[in-house]
Amino acid sequence: MSRAVHLDGITKRFPGVVANDNVDLTIEPGSIHALLGENGAGKTTLMNVLYGLYEPTEGRVVVDGQPCEFDSPRDAIENGIGMIHQHFMLVDTLSIAENIVLGNEPKKWGGLAMDSDRAVREVRELSDRYGFDVDPNALVEDVSVGVQQRVEILKALYRGADVLILDEPTAVLTPQEIGDLLSVLDELTAQGKSIIFITHKLGEAMEAADQITVLRDGKNVGSVDTDGTTREELAELMVGREVLLETETEPADPGDVMLNVSGLRVTDERGVDQVSGVDVVAREGEVFGIAGVDGNGQSELIGSITGLTSPDEGSISFGGTDVTKLSRRERIEAGMAYIPEDRQVRGLVMEFDLVENGLLGSQHSEPYAKDGRIDWNGTRIHAEEIIEEYDVRPPDADASAESLSGGNQQKFIVGREFARDPSLVVAAHPTRGVDVGSIEFIHDRLLELRAEGKAIVLVSSKLDEVQQLSDRLAVMYEGEIMDVVDPDRVTEEELGLLMAGEYPEETESPRGEAQ
Repeated sequence: MSRAVHLDGITKRFPGVVANDNVDLTIEPGSIHALLGENGAGKTTLMNVLYGLYEPTEGRVVVDGQPCEFDSPRDAIENGIGMIHQHFMLVDTLSIAENIVLGNEPKKWGGLAMDSDRAVREVRELSDRYGFDVDPNALVEDVSVGVQQRVEILKALYRGADVLILDEPTAVLTPQEIGDLLSVLDELTAQGKSIIFITHKLGEAMEAADQITVLRDGKNVGSVDTDGTTREELAELMVGREVLLETETEPADPGDVMLNVSGLRVTDERGVDQVSGVDVVAREGEVFGIAGVDGNGQSELIGSITGLTSPDEGSISFGGTDVTKLSRRERIEAGMAYIPEDRQVRGLVMEFDLVENGLLGSQHSEPYAKDGRIDWNGTRIHAEEIIEEYDVRPPDADASAESLSGGNQQKFIVGREFARDPSLVVAAHPTRGVDVGSIEFIHDRLLELRAEGKAIVLVSSKLDEVQQLSDRLAVMYEGEIMDVVDPDRVTEEELGLLMAGEYPEETESPRGEAQ
């Protein structure tokens, strides 16, 4: 039986923050409803209220016309509401069936031990009912991320969920797996289930949903039928102004080689290869993109290029100089800027204010330091210039980094790194968690640096971003570069196959030259 859900005037306050501000939201039975907004807009907080993880400060949850008070997720589950989190909660060493029934195991006669045969049978029946095509006996550690996501959905269905909340469900999927997921959601709604689809991706919301609600700064700024809106209108709702969604690029005019990575090998603490014999060449005046599902060696590759980690084998040349053994500081001084993927661990000292964070990486260099002494007045001016140019909020140089939203932290880091006047920018997920207006600004600035003859290495999990901006595009899978392709010729399907470790059929090769 499908269920209608209504959130009535939900407000959720945390100390110093209003995460949700008097939000109304109605989910129609048997529909897919996208909850769209940038990171920090209040989407996940609102759904955590619906799922019983948070109690609302004000307002109420209504299910099938009845007001409900959820003190825990168990209460939500008992009312037919399930949530599939962005980070899966599965036990790798257990089978799919064992994961799905965990905590609700069918018992053998006497009630002391799990009836494994019955568990497998029930999971197979459930999988077949919704066309999920999973093997109940397979170990979770042996199946793809896309199958693991189906297991999470089956867990919720096994517990009787009629309303499913999916939090950023495509973040770790290939294009093919995204297509498979959307087919699964269509099948679920055809059988009467209701889906709430949390996303910050405009195209995804348009493709997946019947209705879309946009949150901005914790408020519902509009609910629309998908058929009656456009990506441009949604973008304007998200940021409050008109936004240019497509990045226009001029043909590249590559110059000399700025970065040359040869035969790079990086192992983890267990001695397992995370990067295996990778070559990368980035030239002046071009963007060299690296695509792939997160966790396929991109982080380790970038860590070696920027001096955060030491490779086990191979060499790194920057501007014609071997920098393989140089420190991070020495690489900064040589002209290498770095936008890290984890802004709070690699990009900022969270308890420092923005004046101090603006100095990071330059505390030994002129004009911010001379003869071992820091020019705090000049450093403050530097921080204020970053804040103004990149619209960092609040516009307070004395604010601590931890007091800023994730998107504003990201904007400050981007501004600081671009201000170094680098000859090479290594940008790992530079627009992660920022609004679409800021994405437009950062993309334009990257292309300006490219036009100035700078070399840019761009790592992004956003296919549209890395494909639009790159002049050449490498695809990584399990620590290796599968291919270097021409972004203008390769299709999304071909990229998806490469990201999954498969080569497209040789109809018309999308491949470009690696060197």
